[in-house]
Amino acid sequence: MGRVVRKAAGAAVTGSLTVLLAAAVTVGAGGPAHAQGTLNDRLAARSAKNQGKPGSGDERLLVEAKELVYDNDRNTVSAVGNAELHYGPRTLLADRVRYDRNTGRVFAEGNVRLTDETGAVVTGDRMELTDDFKSGFIDSLRIQQTIEQRGRPARVRFSAPRAERIEGETTTFEYGTYTACEPCKDHPERPPLWQVKAARIIHNNEERRIYYEDSYLEVAGIPIAYLPYFYSPDPTVRRDTGFLAPHFVSSNVLGYGIGTPFFWNIAPDYDLTVEPTFLSKQGVLGQAEWRQRLANGFYNVRVSGIFQSTPSAFLPGPLGSGDRDFRGSIESAGQFYLGQNWRAGWDVVGVTDKWFLDNYRIRNQTISTDYFREAVSTAYLIGQGDRSWFEARGYYFKGLSTYDWQKQQPIVAPVIDYDKRRDGPDPIGGEVRFQANFTHLTRDATQYTQIPRTGTYLLSPSVNGISFPLYSTCSVFERGQCLVSGLAGDTTRATAQVSWRRTFTDEFGQRWQPFAYLRGDAFFVNPNTTGYQNPEVTNLFSPESNFSGRVMPAVGLEYRYPFVADMGPLGVHTVSPIVQVIARPSETHIGRLPNEDAQSLVFDDTSLFEWDKFSGYDRVEGGVRANLGAEYSITGRNGFYMNAMFGESIALAGVNSFRRGDIANVGRDSGLETTRSDFVSRFQVSPNQNISFITRARFDNATFALKRFESGITAKFAPFLPLETSLIYARYEAQPELGYDRRREGLQASALYNITPNWFVTGSVLFDLSHYLQVREFYATAAQAYFLNPVGTAPTYDKADKFYVSSSGLGFGYRDECTTISLNYLSSPIETASGLRERNRTFLLRIELRTLGEANFRQNLSTTTTADGIATAR
Repeated sequence: MGRVVRKAAGAAVTGSLTVLLAAAVTVGAGGPAHAQGTLNDRLAARSAKNQGKPGSGDERLLVEAKELVYDNDRNTVSAVGNAELHYGPRTLLADRVRYDRNTGRVFAEGNVRLTDETGAVVTGDRMELTDDFKSGFIDSLRIQQTIEQRGRPARVRFSAPRAERIEGETTTFEYGTYTACEPCKDHPERPPLWQVKAARIIHNNEERRIYYEDSYLEVAGIPIAYLPYFYSPDPTVRRDTGFLAPHFVSSNVLGYGIGTPFFWNIAPDYDLTVEPTFLSKQGVLGQAEWRQRLANGFYNVRVSGIFQSTPSAFLPGPLGSGDRDFRGSIESAGQFYLGQNWRAGWDVVGVTDKWFLDNYRIRNQTISTDYFREAVSTAYLIGQGDRSWFEARGYYFKGLSTYDWQKQQPIVAPVIDYDKRRDGPDPIGGEVRFQANFTHLTRDATQYTQIPRTGTYLLSPSVNGISFPLYSTCSVFERGQCLVSGLAGDTTRATAQVSWRRTFTDEFGQRWQPFAYLRGDAFFVNPNTTGYQNPEVTNLFSPESNFSGRVMPAVGLEYRYPFVADMGPLGVHTVSPIVQVIARPSETHIGRLPNEDAQSLVFDDTSLFEWDKFSGYDRVEGGVRANLGAEYSITGRNGFYMNAMFGESIALAGVNSFRRGDIANVGRDSGLETTRSDFVSRFQVSPNQNISFITRARFDNATFALKRFESGITAKFAPFLPLETSLIYARYEAQPELGYDRRREGLQASALYNITPNWFVTGSVLFDLSHYLQVREFYATAAQAYFLNPVGTAPTYDKADKFYVSSSGLGFGYRDECTTISLNYLSSPIETASGLRERNRTFLLRIELRTLGEANFRQNLSTTTTADGIATAR
């Protein structure tokens, strides 16, 4: 009797490990007569218990080993030598696997490796398991599990000298460790960058939670925090109820504080986050966010509010919110798909005062904070077909800068755009396009801007609607003295345009593109003649009727003749002269119609061959015009690309629309106001995919003096140098008729240098190279004196340095597969519009331990901040 050894290349049967080993024993050596019956009874009991469950009697078992050993004396069967057992989704590998028929236990020894149905890999020196591999004890346990987090794979690791698995659902680690860090390849014995050590770690797969008892957080092997008890979601969990990482506050006016967000995963499709922030000087700031995903879309609502303990920390109105006890905000966004081609949504924000979001550091992606702060609320309906587009929107603009006067901000609703393209009918062919736009807006007060005089530094015409008597500002509209960028009252415009174009290529390679369009505009203007409206602006429009219209027909021809030469290793060279001629009548009602959406006119290479060079619908280009240019490009065989263009525009007949400025003087100082325009050019070169350089310039048509220049380069030097950098330079000559009486010039540089694969340093700087006069302490003296003391005093002026640093940033950090740590220093003007020297100096610290959470800390170093409504340093 004793031992029976059989060589086995492989064996497969239906059922569990018990079936295979028991059958082998029965056939092999005539074991005890009761063995088969006992095993069959055990199998029948398990089959009844696990009926319908994965991994029950319907799965197949594959055993591979160098030999099978049957020990009838001990009633065991062993797979010896590179044993590999596959049972359903679980796989067990070991040097030796022994099954004890008396206890129904499986003992695996030597390089044991168990992979379960989740993909987690459990390794150990020795494992004692049940025959379905779900439960048991493991010595020298190590578990590695690969998960996907934020779109990239990540691995987490557990280890313990001894652990117990129960039904494959719960694993208890005695004196265990947990980390998401990779072990050091050269020195695997070193502790990872961070790990959690605990007397007991319990991983419950059913709850998908990890519980830690009597635990320490170690960094580089050094304990830095003790946590008697806490739990974290399983790394596979994206959403789980519990406390999120806290954030800390330190501010002169808010005091010290801590925010403790609590996330409530109410259901798979909606959740709630509540975050009280306890501030030592202002009380409790409450925040809550509700999110819900529906079958056809999603929406969220976030509210914030506080009853301030010390309102006097902020300036009194209208310079601040010092007269408010309660301050708050509400924000909401949503989008819903109404069908295959239609969607609707909104993105709105409302605040009790313009300073709240900034004072309490509440961030929203719809709020711009660079130079001029504003919040844009919008609701929309969008439809898209194969060759058509429909969009209807409404806008509400909330000015958040100190000098914004809300009565000058328009409410724009609705703005409706429709664009449809189709093939032209026979015999004309080509493409026919129909465009339509309808816009209605209203505002309470006309927005004036004074054209500055030489040697005078001028600010916005008013603060909260009240003009400063200390400075020359626009209190009445006078042509040549003031610009009107927005009219009080109601303005409605409807525009429709139909166009046609077709391209022909003749036998010589010449490309001819005839085109034509017909456009009509109808305006209804109802100026507000009471309150804040200026009668001089009202007189711009006909007293008999507030309705006016215009029609603009046009025909044109564009000609290109590309000359192509394939020069082998020198690439493909293309030279193409371009001529475009457009004939149309003169623009009518110039300067006697509002201009709300066509004020950002920039003449450069991108607009040279546009049929209409105005940026919006309120203006329309008229007159006969020829646009001339030439383009040269090289396309290399090794990724090299170069492109250059040079051209100008000539007014041939009729009224030059850009020579006669409207009430906002759009067109003047644009480079297009003369019969022969300024020259525009472009030069772009990319030696390879890592380096790109582009520059654009505009030159005076008579003196060739530089009028406008933009140049930028981005470069990645890897693998030779771990450096990424960009450099942008811009220079714009004075445009006094548009309110810019001095040259504007700036240089921005940024770089990211990877010191090692993990350590990096980054920096950026913006230089103001213009010779502007900087107003110092204007708001704290002149403006405040005017509102609080009508006598006031005049501001002082100071000349800026040539390389005046407008804003800068410096940071360094560490990042790897489990940790991100970054420390950044930011310095920027509090409000560029005011010309203040007061700066925002802030340190930002961010620490992320992947799968555990992240923490952010912000410290503002500014001592006195008046531009954001804060009264004093506290």
